Amino acid sequence: MKAIRRFTVRPVLPEPLRPLSDLARNLRWSWHAETRDLFQAVDPERWAASGGDPVRLLGGVPPARLAELAEDRRFLRRLAAVEGDLHDYLTGDRWYQAQTDDLPRAIAYFSPEFGITAALPQYSGGLGILAGDHLKAASDLGVPLIGVGLLYRHGYFRQSLSRDGWQQEHYPVLDPNELPLALLKEADGSPAQVALALPGGKSLRARIWLARVGRVPLLMLDSDVEENDLGERGVTDRLYGGGSEHRLLQEMLLGIGGVRAVRAYCRLTGHPEPEVFHTNEGHAGFLGLERIAEACAQGLDFDSALEAVRAGTVFTTHTPVPAGIDRFDRELVARHFGPDAELPRMDVERILRLGMETYPGGEPNLFNMAVMGLRLAQRANGVSLLHGQVSREMFAGLWPGFDPEEVPITSVTNGVHAPTWVAPEVLRLGARQIGPQRTEDALAVGGSERWDAAADISDQDVWELRRSLREQLVTEVRERLRAAWRQRGAGTAELGWIDGVLDPDVLTIGFARRVPSYKRLTLMLRDRDRLMELLLHPERPVQIVVAGKAHPADDGGKRLVQELVRFADDPRVRHRIVFLPDYGMAMAQKLYPGCDIWLNNPLRPLEACGTSGMKAALNGCLNLSVLDGWWDEWFQPDFGWAIPTADGVGTDPDRRDDIEAAALYDLLEQRVTPRFYERGPGGLPDRWIEMVRQTLSLLGPKVLAGRMVREYVERLYTPAALAHRSLDPDAARDLAEWKARVRAAWPAVTVDHVETSAVTATAELGTTLGLRVRVGLGDLGPDDVEVQAVSGRVDEEDRIADATAVPLKPVGAPDQEGRWVYEGPLSLDRTGPFGYTVRILPAHPLLASGAELGLVAVPSQELVAAAGLLMR
Repeated sequence: MKAIRRFTVRPVLPEPLRPLSDLARNLRWSWHAETRDLFQAVDPERWAASGGDPVRLLGGVPPARLAELAEDRRFLRRLAAVEGDLHDYLTGDRWYQAQTDDLPRAIAYFSPEFGITAALPQYSGGLGILAGDHLKAASDLGVPLIGVGLLYRHGYFRQSLSRDGWQQEHYPVLDPNELPLALLKEADGSPAQVALALPGGKSLRARIWLARVGRVPLLMLDSDVEENDLGERGVTDRLYGGGSEHRLLQEMLLGIGGVRAVRAYCRLTGHPEPEVFHTNEGHAGFLGLERIAEACAQGLDFDSALEAVRAGTVFTTHTPVPAGIDRFDRELVARHFGPDAELPRMDVERILRLGMETYPGGEPNLFNMAVMGLRLAQRANGVSLLHGQVSREMFAGLWPGFDPEEVPITSVTNGVHAPTWVAPEVLRLGARQIGPQRTEDALAVGGSERWDAAADISDQDVWELRRSLREQLVTEVRERLRAAWRQRGAGTAELGWIDGVLDPDVLTIGFARRVPSYKRLTLMLRDRDRLMELLLHPERPVQIVVAGKAHPADDGGKRLVQELVRFADDPRVRHRIVFLPDYGMAMAQKLYPGCDIWLNNPLRPLEACGTSGMKAALNGCLNLSVLDGWWDEWFQPDFGWAIPTADGVGTDPDRRDDIEAAALYDLLEQRVTPRFYERGPGGLPDRWIEMVRQTLSLLGPKVLAGRMVREYVERLYTPAALAHRSLDPDAARDLAEWKARVRAAWPAVTVDHVETSAVTATAELGTTLGLRVRVGLGDLGPDDVEVQAVSGRVDEEDRIADATAVPLKPVGAPDQEGRWVYEGPLSLDRTGPFGYTVRILPAHPLLASGAELGLVAVPSQELVAAAGLLMR
């Protein structure tokens, strides 16, 4: 029989055990081993059955066991110690509190998904895991962050396989009352709500659930409330589900509703109001519109409000391909804003212009969320050095006249939260070397260039650790594989072969991630005979563990999964290669430590960062990867291998896959497997162990989320907070008026004449030339612009590379025609072909970059030809 109504019955804990409830409801337990050990001690069998979820555990412990624990003095001492540790963690000063007074009072961090723990399944892949690690690292550092997201009642889908290996999706219903969440409540005890106006007089309401991520509150908006109609109740049903309008409503609720939720949280708790708003990918971009509306309600016009909002906004782009960006039909967006819907006092045309693709090749009828994100943020970044470069090229059309390297998009390379991803055995080994507190600080806060203590770990200890982790992975894989085959319809009698799957003494390769085509799940299958030889080699075999989910609407991705599964089903190799369905955080935490090699073979440069290899590296796993994302930045032969790529222009995709797959097989056959199986005088693989040690000591400190969040604080959040404080209403009006005046006057800004003191077209290194330039500024004055000499080496087409820009100074007053003369030195500081040019940029103390307005004046072609601006 099916129940007609469902309740969540909470356990009543005896008074001495009450702290267990607080410990369960702060998600710090997900990365704090002592807290997890305490919960395991409550009831080891139920802890395992709950999947390591304290809320589920406490809901199932019998009263008799609770009464027994309430009398157990040893357990109560442990409970008091863990409770005291959490109190110290939440209230004590950390890294942030030791910095200067210029730091933001608070930062709001918006993301469509957050991967905190498997017990709160609100993530689909790398973006969500990164957001979760960002919150955890911020908590460890003491950064006053407020996370903002949505609560999806079905989360992301669970994956299983049909008998023939086709991906099947399941959407379990999540009850917030059974999750480590609490409702945000008004002073009278009623649930706090936010509301959005919809066309036709309807509204979209949402409650605000609060997750505590250590010191960081995470606000999650939930539209499944009785006040909504059926359609509106389903807005937060699934992550990345539904059609265009469904996605638009999700993103309006995240951005606009999210700002309102932050205001409610600060009002109800006294938390400082955020000075900086961080938009993690374009999905949350509408938060800028809500903040503009707030500023307009306080008396600012749209343009002044836009400047005030931009100053305190940071935008992070995660996608290196236009197809990965949300774009909506203009008419759909227009229908949801304006007098009959949300933000009624705002001109719809002004909103639409923020998302317009006003660049060559852009679609005028589409509203681009990343374009809006960039226009609403004064500071923007990609997520690795290479991705920053790709992003500058991808969005260069928004800053016409500037070379891609000058586009104001920087990069902060992602990091991973070590306490979440490092195996307890690795932590214990570190604690043995340098002590528990120093280990915790090194992993959470970071700050050192090298972890030299790794050099002191004996070869024997390193190798025993690696084998132990591999053995655990073998056990985990067999359990998961058996469960997966049962789901596929196999009976117990058919599954005896699973007891022989994988071998704890065989080189183990891991490959696990989402399955879009560019990540090339099946590149390893390109030459199946060669792969089989690798798997079945009599002296140097390899074994491969593969996992990954294709998007429910991506049949191409599902076919790749099926192709891999069918190969792994082959009785000849199924003991050496496995596909594990339902990849998620719980599986990943076992997979990374147990692998010897982490494989990554995307189409370069389409991997924005790719953090799975970082998690593996922190456990002593070596990377074997295409030079893309973070690996392009930090690869050294000391701790891994780079797969050569064929990403030159004009390479046929099939041919490219053949070339790169062959390079992968060559590396495995000739370099990787010999090194793993080669034994030194002591019977250990000395050279392999040394690579593990180098990985830990040199890569370890770099890949930390603590390092990443510190970079955000120092390079983006603090400058944004200072800019926010500078733009009070009067300053915002002044800046908006100045920008309008500059834009109107810019067509009359010209470079009219350039001359140097050079007599010939050759000169000696170190020579300094005098440069004299006559410019027309129209209605502008020298305070409104900067005239620059730009110089550097030139290529065959006279393009300047590695340019250096030097400001020139005005000399005297304007002439009778209103022209100004600027002068300055030009240093010939490089040998070979050398060139220079002159340009004029808008200049104002409140601009974050000279390219901010996308305006530049350069010499005309006629002037260039006449001046002979090239020095050789």
